[in-house]
Amino acid sequence: MWANLPNILTLSRILAIPVIVVMMFLPTPLGNWLPFGVYTYACLTDFFDGYLARAWEQQSAMGRFLDPIADKLLVSGVLLMLVASDAVSGLTILPAAVILFREILVSGLREFLAEVQVKVPVTVLAKWKTTIQMLALGFLLVGAAGPDFGPVTTMEIGIVGLWIAAALTVGTGYDYLKAGLQHISENED
Repeated sequence: MWANLPNILTLSRILAIPVIVVMMFLPTPLGNWLPFGVYTYACLTDFFDGYLARAWEQQSAMGRFLDPIADKLLVSGVLLMLVASDAVSGLTILPAAVILFREILVSGLREFLAEVQVKVPVTVLAKWKTTIQMLALGFLLVGAAGPDFGPVTTMEIGIVGLWIAAALTVGTGYDYLKAGLQHISENED
């Protein structure tokens, strides 16, 4: 049981995604706080599945396969629902689109790089991007149902965080793209 805990946490994160989506259809404030609670659980499992796998020396091929998929499904699902519910609208759709574009680009590049047996390590900047992105999405999920922080609303914090995450996304996406294009040109030669 404990040997499979990291993979179980990753699978539970994937199973949490439809729960978040369904809960977002509930009326305010339940439709904000309940999905936020499940989303918080999913974010915590993202940290603990990798941490436990490394600490217990139980990193597996299944975990390496499922973890990035779970991350991308969670981020994509929440972003799409935030746009669909008009929590993210207007110009703020731009950073959401940038983040989704990068998720798809990186997935394709990782698949290609795995075929040519090249690993692109996760950078500190990518970890910051993920942290800020997860926090921003949490603030956006709570939205207008959340507290104000002085003159700043929960929603405004989420929007600013989304823009910062998108800017970091461009930087980290460029790192993956650069590595991928380098290996593509090497394989062409």
